[in-house]
Amino acid sequence: MIVGFSFNKILVEKTGPIKGKVNISNNVSILSVDKTALNFGANKQESLRFNFEFKAEYTPKVGQILLNGDVLYMADEKQTKQALEEWKKQKKVSKELMEIIINNVLSKCNIEALILSREINLPPPIPLPRIHTKGEQ
Repeated sequence: MIVGFSFNKILVEKTGPIKGKVNISNNVSILSVDKTALNFGANKQESLRFNFEFKAEYTPKVGQILLNGDVLYMADEKQTKQALEEWKKQKKVSKELMEIIINNVLSKCNIEALILSREINLPPPIPLPRIHTKGEQ
């Protein structure tokens, strides 16, 4: 279960004027996984801290959005130990756990990136819904 989310770094920059077609590529990566203790009153609970990076790059080089942060995931001792071992050996965790973490990161980061892109007049990094009307014939 996800019990925490925070941003550690927010970088947004516009490096040039927007001319013509702009391509936007979004990428999320997990940089590290480590064990951390959460305090709930007198009780301590082991959890996992996933450090992530979300990047939206605009090409031609007109800007970028970079978000770095942590997701705290609380699991039982067995699942925590297994995830740490997998990460140390192969730099990956189970598909089920990764799906939970990445979906949480995407839902938070896409919203933040959308707001930041508006603030510096970059195109939105995710496609927005549009209405198309058919011309009269």
